[in-house]
Parts: sequence; C-alpha cells; structure tokens
Amino acid sequence: MISMAFKKRALLPPLIIIVAIALVVLLGMLRPQLPMRSMERPAVLVEVQEAQPEDINLLVSGQGNVMAKHTTNLVTQVSGQVIEIAANFHNGGYFNEGDMLVKIDPRDYEVALQNAKANLAQAKAALAEESARAKVAKEEWESLQLGEIPALGLREPQVASAVAAMQSAEAAVAKAQRDLDRTVIRAPFAGLLQSKNVDLGQFVNVSSQVAQLMGTEVAEVRVPLSDRDLAYLNLPRREQETDFPRVRLSSFVAGEKYEWQGRLVRSEGVLDSKSRVIYGVVEVQDPYNRAGESHAEILRFGRFVQLEIEGKYVEDVYRIPRYALNTDGNVWLVDEERRLKRQHVEVLRAEENQVIVSDGLEAGDKVVLTQLANALPSMKVRLPGDPMPQQMEQPKAAEDDTAVAAKDNADASGE
Repeated sequence: MISMAFKKRALLPPLIIIVAIALVVLLGMLRPQLPMRSMERPAVLVEVQEAQPEDINLLVSGQGNVMAKHTTNLVTQVSGQVIEIAANFHNGGYFNEGDMLVKIDPRDYEVALQNAKANLAQAKAALAEESARAKVAKEEWESLQLGEIPALGLREPQVASAVAAMQSAEAAVAKAQRDLDRTVIRAPFAGLLQSKNVDLGQFVNVSSQVAQLMGTEVAEVRVPLSDRDLAYLNLPRREQETDFPRVRLSSFVAGEKYEWQGRLVRSEGVLDSKSRVIYGVVEVQDPYNRAGESHAEILRFGRFVQLEIEGKYVEDVYRIPRYALNTDGNVWLVDEERRLKRQHVEVLRAEENQVIVSDGLEAGDKVVLTQLANALPSMKVRLPGDPMPQQMEQPKAAEDDTAVAAKDNADASGE
C-alpha cells in the first residue's frame, strides 16, 4: 500500500507540469494574432520643384558709392573784396546754371573800363585825323602831277600806326569788360554747394578758391566688374550707342528700402592693376529730383548702393535653388514610378540663392529639393500628396486590434 501511495505522489508533479504547459499552449492558441510588421524600409518623403523653361535677362550684381558727374572748384580771376554772396551760398545750397554766387567790389574795374573806353575814343580820333591827312596829301600830290605817289607821301605809315593804336585800345576795352564781368562769380552748371571758402568782407586774390560745386543733373556710380561679370554683360563699345543696359540701384533710407533706375553708359577701359577688375560707370538722371518727381526718394551723393545690372538675354533656361545642385554638378530627379534618377546639368550662371541651368533638364522634370544623405539611383521615394504606404499602416491596424481586445476584456470583467 505504501508503495502504491508513493508512486501516485511521484506522478503528481509531472502531471501538474504537463497540464500547465497544455494550458499555456491553449491560451497562446486562443490569443489574437498581431499582423506581421513588414521589414521593408519605408519610402522617403521628398520635396520637388517642377522644371519650367524661362526666357530671362541675366543679372550682374555690384555695389558702389554715388558721386556727382561734374565737380568743380570755383576760383577767382580778379582780386578784390567780397561785397555780396548769394542767399544759398552755404553747404548744401542749390543753384541753377548762371546764378550769382559771389560778387567782388567792381569799382576799380569800372574805372579801368572807362579809361579803356576813353583811350579807344582817342585812338579812333587819331585814326580819323591821319586818314584825313592822307586824303589831303593824295589830292595835293595828284594836283601837282609829279608822277607815282610814294607811301610816305600818302602818310600810309601814320595811318597804319593809328589803326594799330585803335585795335590795341579795343583790346584793352574788351579786357577791362571781362575783368568787370569776372567780379561776379556764377554757377557754371546746376548743382549744390559742397563747401564754401570765402565770406562777406574777405579780400581775395587771383586764383583764390571760392567754393566747390557738385552738379545735380547726373549722378555716377563706379561699379567693379570681374571677367566673369563681363561674360554676362553687353558693355557699350562706342560713345554713340544709346541702348545702354538698365541698372536697378537700391539702398535703405531711414530704415526703408528705396530703388532708383539708371544706365550702364560706359566702362573706364583699363583694368585696375591691384584688383584686376574693370570699372563700369552707371549714370542716374536728376538724382535730386530738381527737374520733377523723377524718383521716389532723392539719391544723395555719397550714398552706398547695391546694383543689379541687366545682362544678356537667354532663352529656354531653368532656375533651381542652389542647394538642389550637388557638388558633382548633378541633380536628383523623380520619375513617374517615384524612383530617383541622377541627372547631370550644365550651369550657365550661379547666383547667390539660385543656379541657372542651360542644359540637362526638360520641361516638367521633378527636381528634388530635399537633402538626401544616402540617396541611390532607383531608390523609392514619396511626394507630398501620395497615399501612405501599406507598411506604415499595418502597425496602426495592430494597435487598433489590441485596443478592441482590451475593451472586450474590460467589458467581460465588468459583467
């Protein structure tokens, strides 16, 4: 009996283990199976730009300072005391061509002019007297019938001397008149006064500097141009040309950006020996709006401006962002099957934020803008708006099944 009881106790633990294993297997078979997650790598979402051909004018950027085309230092041609100055004779004052700037005491020059005129009158009287004497001498000689009249008999030397004296007197009058006119210093062109060097009551000598005047009819900007820039420009080669490239100038005035329009009228024709660039000259008409509202804002001399010069006209080119171009000169395209394709392009011009492509692209090509670290040809990608791939939806479906099962268990426990 003892032996039978011992055998029953010895079989009990293995039986319990077998039953437990069977229950675990049964519960595992009854557990809902989760969908298998695909191990395929999901397609990368990329941003693209559709290539569209354009006909454009290339632009060349530059910068420079605005200067007056005409700047002159006014000096005196006569000496004397300054007795009058113009009301606008101060730094920044505006003048029109021919306006009086400074007046020197003219009294000494008026007296000199009167003396010159008096001397001229005497010379004319002397000439008339000598001419009359010559006429009388000729008549007397002819009445005596003494043959050919000698030059001395006709008083020709005396008449010639009188003529020379009259011409000298006329020249003296003209000089005296010029000196009198020069006592009034006038503006040679329309402009503004940059600096003045004399004032009321001051005595000035010949060649004393009176003021510096800057013309306001035309402003100039010298812009440095490299050999690469010259390849995209149509520089005027003759002074007779009138179809000058247009230029857009821009600068900030009181925190607001303004623009002006100008023309690239010429180049200085000589390469700078230090920088190896050639300087182009841009002209802007009426920078101070003195002839009307030519510009939205006055373009003052000395202002630093940015320039965009209209270059050569090109057709059927493509603009793409600069970052879309790889360092090897290739771009990535997306074909109709949403696979990557490497494409080599010819860059006509590289700008600050864009590149202009002349060859290698066709209308409608989808150029990849997204920076891909490990891009490979034929790699599958997605575009914005494409449906979500199946492998990305499966985990979501599994989560939904788990949530439903959990809800059912909770309901059963509540019952």
